[in-house]
Amino acid sequence: MTPFAIAGVQMYVNALQPNVDGMIHRLDILMARFPWTQMVLFSELAAFGPLDQYSLPPQNEALEKFQAAAAKYGVWLIPGSMFITDPEDGRIYNTSVVINPAGEIIRRYAKMFPFRPYESGIAAGTEFCVFDVPEVGRFGLSICYDMWFPETTRQLTSQGVEVLLHPVLTGTTDRDAELAIARATAAQFQCYVIDVNGLGAGGVGKSCVVDPTSMVLHQSAGQEDMFPIEVDLDMVRRQRETGMKGLGQVLKSFRDRSTDFSVYDRSSGTDEYLKTLGPLAIPQQGTTAGLDATTPAMRVPQASSSVGEDSLPGFAHKVPPAFPDEPLPNPSAGTATTVANPVVPTGTPIPIVKPGVLPGATENDTSSG
Repeated sequence: MTPFAIAGVQMYVNALQPNVDGMIHRLDILMARFPWTQMVLFSELAAFGPLDQYSLPPQNEALEKFQAAAAKYGVWLIPGSMFITDPEDGRIYNTSVVINPAGEIIRRYAKMFPFRPYESGIAAGTEFCVFDVPEVGRFGLSICYDMWFPETTRQLTSQGVEVLLHPVLTGTTDRDAELAIARATAAQFQCYVIDVNGLGAGGVGKSCVVDPTSMVLHQSAGQEDMFPIEVDLDMVRRQRETGMKGLGQVLKSFRDRSTDFSVYDRSSGTDEYLKTLGPLAIPQQGTTAGLDATTPAMRVPQASSSVGEDSLPGFAHKVPPAFPDEPLPNPSAGTATTVANPVVPTGTPIPIVKPGVLPGATENDTSSG
């Protein structure tokens, strides 16, 4: 067994004033209560809230406080994320850092999929975040909306990531969908998912920890919560070799796939349909986007000529045999002769059929119906 204790902190986030001191205060409480914790994860944008007007330079006082706290307790610390302004191009990135137990920032990760069109002013990162905890295992980091795109987790787990750290800021009605995605991600990619949401301006809570079999190990409610969970990295390795519950070996099946996916080649034309969709924009009142009922087929590009053909080798372009002609109807069908007022011989008793007893059967013979 390779155990490792990871704690999520679900806390109230203020949008108009810094939350840094509150985060460190909660870290103090967490380590006093659960000193065996080895890694701590806060929610997305927990430090300064969801407004990019509070964006900071890459080196700032808040990060220095988090580094000192990590060194004080000797823990790995991922303090959610914050908006960082790139000094070279002036663009703002939703950025998370990984701080090791010595207080050193070893990784920076910029969210790849900002929640557009609502986060239209936030630039998208292009680099993945993978790091090793010595003698424990490999960890990866993605932020909130990133997990809606399985390609991000595919890239991480293909590099050996065994635990997906996932800070979230979701205060909208799609949180339940995210929880379903978290469970599916754990099963699809045979990894732990540590999914931490905030409260107040930081979200609606419902943080969760999911194991590689998609079992929810912990589910927070709508109040503040700190939840250390000891994960077992050997369970990940065992499942990736023998399958989930001895069944699907999905990572090896993907490795041994017999096809590549042309949709990832932007020049292949496979994604022509996507180009017919409208702009990535916030819906307006009374919008009828997507409701063109007059000529719905005009939105769909012409399908390739191979659609509908059997994809097995040797079966393409073969015309299936015609169905045999249906038999002519029987002229007498439905014209059974009926006898009006049938005569019952005098003195012949009409048997009374008891419930559950078939006609002609003895009383001991019952129906199984």
